[in-house]
Amino acid sequence: MRHILALVLLGGVFVMEGFDIAAMGIAVPRLEEALGLSPASFGWVFTGILVGLGVGGATVAPLGDRFGRRALIVTGCLATGLFTLATSTATTTTGFLLWRFLTGFALGACLPNVSALSSEIAPDRLRATVMAVVSAGIPLGLFIAGMVAPAVIGAWGWHGLFYVPGVFAVLLALVLWPVLDGGTPASATPKAEREAQRAAGAKLPQLMLFARPWLLPFAVFATMLGLNALNLYLLNSWLPTVLPQAGLTLDDAARVAGVANLAGLVIGIAASFVLDNWKKGPALMLLFGAMTASFLAIALTAPDQTRWTMLLMVGVGGANAGGMVLPGLAAHLFPARLLSSAVGMGVLVARLGAFAGPPLGAAMLAGQVPPAIFLGVAAIPAAACVLVALLVGPALKVKGRVEAEAAAAA
Repeated sequence: MRHILALVLLGGVFVMEGFDIAAMGIAVPRLEEALGLSPASFGWVFTGILVGLGVGGATVAPLGDRFGRRALIVTGCLATGLFTLATSTATTTTGFLLWRFLTGFALGACLPNVSALSSEIAPDRLRATVMAVVSAGIPLGLFIAGMVAPAVIGAWGWHGLFYVPGVFAVLLALVLWPVLDGGTPASATPKAEREAQRAAGAKLPQLMLFARPWLLPFAVFATMLGLNALNLYLLNSWLPTVLPQAGLTLDDAARVAGVANLAGLVIGIAASFVLDNWKKGPALMLLFGAMTASFLAIALTAPDQTRWTMLLMVGVGGANAGGMVLPGLAAHLFPARLLSSAVGMGVLVARLGAFAGPPLGAAMLAGQVPPAIFLGVAAIPAAACVLVALLVGPALKVKGRVEAEAAAAA
């Protein structure tokens, strides 16, 4: 029972992240009137949280593999709440950039350990599915933000978009501490791999990901994360700004974005179940192939709220589903002793792709690119993920080979 409660609360961390991601995107088109700040000037503000996520994920999150997950999760959640609340005090793009970077840094320290701990709690045969259900909090948070944004803004102005996730994160941190177990992960590094680490001079587990035998699995994992993150942040940053240019009201645009993100919850859980019970490469090709087709259809059709909502449910929902499914893939690619390091470093490397999303959107806005073409651009990273998925099969064989060699050497 305690494990179920822990998984529910860990899912709450992702709900908070999803609401926080949506909050900035929903706030931006309203800040021009409130503070005189042009939406096109926020490209680097959206990137700021990505930089923070990458830095926190690479430098702090791996400490969970050595010192335990609970401290990293609770501290990161508390810091996220405080920095999110501080975002509501910003009055310039520089101020927003600072607080979004710090929010991202705290999330980067926290989220890989949330994913790793949910994997360790889950039964082996349902690892990807449980991780997907937990991370389903992201599209759920995005949906909630889109649905409640008009009421929150009506009560507290744009500041309320940061009050809600900030207070929720602080309360969540206080509840998580007594529920989560302390201590380090149970899995110890096999003797053969410890000797390989010493021979390579690697004192940090994340360095092992850039050398054989883990280089191929990590390259496949991080590349797909990066391409999907580019779409995730391009779309969730700018959708509330782009859709009004296609004729929707600001409130309708927020709601359409929320519905599209909610679809990601269903798609993500279904895709993760398929990932656990079918061939993983073809499952991912099917997911990203459907995304590609939906964005191409948007690019080739005139704006229509009903049709575009259905297509965005597949495209934007698929991007959110990718964020749920890929950490589950990591649980199949890497042993538990490297999971936080793999997810943390994956977050950092993925940000090299994701960094391009918000500035790309800002550049297209400044260039007055039509909404259909703006959204159609998202087909390119989705199609690239289809190609990378062809390498998932060979990457999965590495873990089995390493475990067999370790067993033979024991």
